[in-house]
Amino acid sequence: MLITDLVVGPIGANCIILGCETTREAVVIDPGDDASRILKALADEKLTVKAIINTHGHFDHVGANKRLKEATGAELMIHEADASMLQELSVTAMAFGLKAENSPPADRLLTDGDTITFGNKTLAVLHTPGHTPGGITLYCKDEKAAFAGDTLFYGSIGRTDLPGGNYATLIASIKEQLFSLPDDTVVYTGHGPKTTIGTEKQYNPFLK
Repeated sequence: MLITDLVVGPIGANCIILGCETTREAVVIDPGDDASRILKALADEKLTVKAIINTHGHFDHVGANKRLKEATGAELMIHEADASMLQELSVTAMAFGLKAENSPPADRLLTDGDTITFGNKTLAVLHTPGHTPGGITLYCKDEKAAFAGDTLFYGSIGRTDLPGGNYATLIASIKEQLFSLPDDTVVYTGHGPKTTIGTEKQYNPFLK
């Protein structure tokens, strides 16, 4: 699987492009900003976007939804519990002194246990609320890779002090959902460097 990680926007969110090497179908996870850079990366790899997937509804992870969907026609997906946040981006960004375009509504509302396919690759949807009510992690078993958004970071966890956040819920999501994955699973985070499940089990101070 082709994996391209772009750091986008003023808050430095990780936008992940996953591509099937055989069919050149792709998904874009968390296009938070810089749509032109994302589209160039897709063109460079000759990838066709099948889906745009938001791990949660915060503006720094969904801010380029509109431009990317207009350019590609791809299906837009988010967990049902965060779907309403897509129409509030301009207001929430303003609270941080930033600007964001409201997103089109989702074409597909995700729930725990759903699967998303592109080419010969499959992602399993794990509901991991706590940072937001509809936070998800996307798990590719064949690649031993998880795309966790702002649920889990290298040595840290997502914020729970924003509207809809809940600390106990986030810790439970990580321990029950993510820590059930193999220790050698590589975790691509919403901000900062990637990590592994085993590393976070052993060293993450929030999860001892």
